[in-house]
Amino acid sequence: MASPTFLRPPTAVRSVRDPLPADVRWMRLTANGLYLLAALVLAALALHLVIRQPVFALRMIHIDGDLARNSVATIRVNAVPQLRGNFFTIDLQAARRAFETVPWVRHAVVQRVWPNRLAVRLEEHRPVALWRAADDNGTAEQLVNSHGEVFEANVGDVEGDSLPTLEGPDGTSAAMLSMLTRLQAVFDRQGSHIDTLRLSGRASWAIELDTGAKVELGRGSDDEVLVRADRFVATVTQMTQAFQAPVIYADLRHRDGYALRLRGITTVAAPGAANRN
Repeated sequence: MASPTFLRPPTAVRSVRDPLPADVRWMRLTANGLYLLAALVLAALALHLVIRQPVFALRMIHIDGDLARNSVATIRVNAVPQLRGNFFTIDLQAARRAFETVPWVRHAVVQRVWPNRLAVRLEEHRPVALWRAADDNGTAEQLVNSHGEVFEANVGDVEGDSLPTLEGPDGTSAAMLSMLTRLQAVFDRQGSHIDTLRLSGRASWAIELDTGAKVELGRGSDDEVLVRADRFVATVTQMTQAFQAPVIYADLRHRDGYALRLRGITTVAAPGAANRN
């Protein structure tokens, strides 16, 4: 008996697609790129139209922070005309600079508030001294704030504040304010107030007190100058009480002491005194 024969199904033959020609592939890529570019352009145009809608025009500016020296009218006149754009297009850094042009404003923070407002927080200068350049013998026309920065403002606004005057080279206002604070703590012990603090071009310190006395403090580090001032304050009362006369001038630049000039007291012989003896 013959053995059975098994027939296998014919093997499927896969058809292999020929690759597209290079020029066709480039045409398809170029077309897809153009479609994408067109879509981006249309999206940009649509976004441009949306952000230009009147609903996003700035309708309100909320002012917060220090307003002791300014009013809404002052801010409106000085800053608002410089603002450009709407909620989306306004340059916040340019807006900040616009508000910092307002008199007395030291720093401004500007933020967007959806959908058509700005929130502005102002920090005003706090004047602590008048400023006069070392080579200027005229009236002080600038001010120094609590950060030691010289700024422009109407000095007449602080005429009643009894501010001390700092007089020194450009760029020294911060160091001078620090020195003024330390020196004033020393002279507070004798109940004197420093009206003027001077720093010469040769780095020599001098002060004028509210009593009218002028005190030459001399050169050296801040600590060295403060040691001389402390020694003076601790001992000068003995002299003024002994002679019952106030100090009109003191020179602390001597190594082992200081020289004094008291009102009404002199060590210079009067003219003709030698002939009378």
